[in-house]
Amino acid sequence: MDHTDICVVGGGPAGLAAAIAARRKGFRVAVVEAARPPIDKACGEGIMPDGLAALREIGVPVRLEHGSPFRGLCFVDGAYSASALFAGEPGIGLRRTALHELLAEHAAAAGVALHWGAPVRGLAPGRVDFGRRTLRCRWIVGADGERSLVRRWAGLDAGRRTSRRVGFRCHFAIEPWSDHVEVYWGERGQWYVTPVGPRELCVAFVTRDPRLRFPAALAACPALTRLLAGAHPLADVRGAVSVSRRLHAVQRGAVALVGDASGSVDAITGEGLCLAFRQALALAAALAADDLSAYQTTHRRIARLPAWMARLMLLLDRHPALRRRIMRALSSDPALFPRLAAIHTGALAPGAFGVGGALSLGWQLLTG
Repeated sequence: MDHTDICVVGGGPAGLAAAIAARRKGFRVAVVEAARPPIDKACGEGIMPDGLAALREIGVPVRLEHGSPFRGLCFVDGAYSASALFAGEPGIGLRRTALHELLAEHAAAAGVALHWGAPVRGLAPGRVDFGRRTLRCRWIVGADGERSLVRRWAGLDAGRRTSRRVGFRCHFAIEPWSDHVEVYWGERGQWYVTPVGPRELCVAFVTRDPRLRFPAALAACPALTRLLAGAHPLADVRGAVSVSRRLHAVQRGAVALVGDASGSVDAITGEGLCLAFRQALALAAALAADDLSAYQTTHRRIARLPAWMARLMLLLDRHPALRRRIMRALSSDPALFPRLAAIHTGALAPGAFGVGGALSLGWQLLTG
């Protein structure tokens, strides 16, 4: 039998980030993953400035040449649009596979033992069986996604799911026309356009309609269809499920969960990766203090704002008339959306929106 301090089950971005953060605290860490790198997933492929800051704290600096920088956000709903520049550093769009390769390289360089192509065949306290091997460990970290085997085994499945949507992603060979991440709102979902290279765009679509597919969704957004005219797809469309889930607990005994295994917010926020990176830092600190209960408290705190933003944006998704009134209000007062975007990316506390901002938005809604 092999021995280590921490066994991370799941080698996606959340698992690798947790492994690197724990390794930097001096622990022996192993990652066990059924797939082989690079691991892909349908997503918007944008990392917000707060996500980049969390990555740097973990010890994984992402340079702009790794992908394509974006300097703000833009919401578009028919004739109305609102945009905001980030107050500090830009975010970055990069292929999910490129992010995974970067994290895997840093994990290997940090001394993390990486076991690829190794599906888990058994779990027990202080023990993980995979392939023909058994790994003894003090702690087990579940980073194995929405359908987490570790979560079920540890009895941590109890919680509440508030939404379930489906998403699709496709890359197009075209020079980006904007240095913002653009979100196009429609009656059946949202389109996200993220630059991921000098001549490459990631176009993602998230919808409540499980029957809707990417070509029909794109055809329902004339503004985006016109901008993509002549661009050819670089690969097949990839799909995924987007779930909002909150668990009652993310830790029990010597087991802890990170990333989507520990609960998730809808992809509408674009905060999934940032949440995973911040959870990785919090988990490493709790492990170093030998107090996993502290991780439970911190996990709940850092998930609070993204969960609130997800509820707000899903409300706008379900009620187009309300969304159009809000978009009209944001278009009428250019100072409102930058403040909301700063709160969304963690640059400002929610209270910083201020009485003046709330009154201005309320007045615009009443008179619009």
